[in-house]
Amino acid sequence: MRDAFVTTATALLDEDPRTALVLADISASAFEDAHRRHPDRVFNVGIREQLMAGVGGGLALTGLRPFLHSYAPFLIDRAYEQIKLDFGHQDTGAVLVSIGGSYDAAEEGYTHQSPGDVALLDTLDGWTVHVPGHRDEVPALLRDAARTDDRVYVRLSAEENVRSHADGAVLSRGGPLVVAIGPMLDPVLEATRDLDVTVFYTNTPRPLDTTALRELVTTEIVLVEPYAAGTSARLVSEALSDLPHRSLHLGAGRAEVRRYGHRRDHARVHGLDAAGIRRSITEFTRARV
Repeated sequence: MRDAFVTTATALLDEDPRTALVLADISASAFEDAHRRHPDRVFNVGIREQLMAGVGGGLALTGLRPFLHSYAPFLIDRAYEQIKLDFGHQDTGAVLVSIGGSYDAAEEGYTHQSPGDVALLDTLDGWTVHVPGHRDEVPALLRDAARTDDRVYVRLSAEENVRSHADGAVLSRGGPLVVAIGPMLDPVLEATRDLDVTVFYTNTPRPLDTTALRELVTTEIVLVEPYAAGTSARLVSEALSDLPHRSLHLGAGRAEVRRYGHRRDHARVHGLDAAGIRRSITEFTRARV
């Protein structure tokens, strides 16, 4: 996914004089040629993520379409105040593109983990959030974002499904609705391969497609998100407030996993591998009143 971002962003810089790119050292080497060709629109501010957001907000005020890029904890957590003020308060837009996800860089420790990035952006108004599940979904999402002046967050991951899917795809139809966000689709499909469930896929959880949820839900809904568990709970509750329903929200837990390990080890601890998801879903459906 990171390579797809570099290729697409480089092409946009060549094609569209409105496109700008602001980096904070991360991936700077991948954009060296683009910087040589467009020194007035490609900036590396060093390890100063708050400044990266401020520069992006300033570029947006001049009419440019800035792309900002770093690891999720640096791009969102560290620069949250500047995102709130320089984009939200100033009513400007940008495309924030992160890597690292919740625990992709588990071997780097907790400094490189951000399970709460989407929840943080949920405290602000007007953000579209894309969570692609495959590298082939990335270029179209970026190009669509480049055409607008909206506030857009694209959350890239090292984990991906074996193939790309259209946003809103229904992979199976049956009983309880299981919503898989981005790279959670393949673990969900493996976990539910012989269960009577409806599986719905989205790579755009903000805005959440509540119309589809209302059409597909029976009385039970399970959301499987690759970030903090319960991030979408409020939205689901509001969307289904007039319908009798039970909900289960799976995602990264609050407890810090202090043993570095691999991202798959963290997924297992958080119950986001196929076995953990299956166990949670079967326990949830067995608990029907």
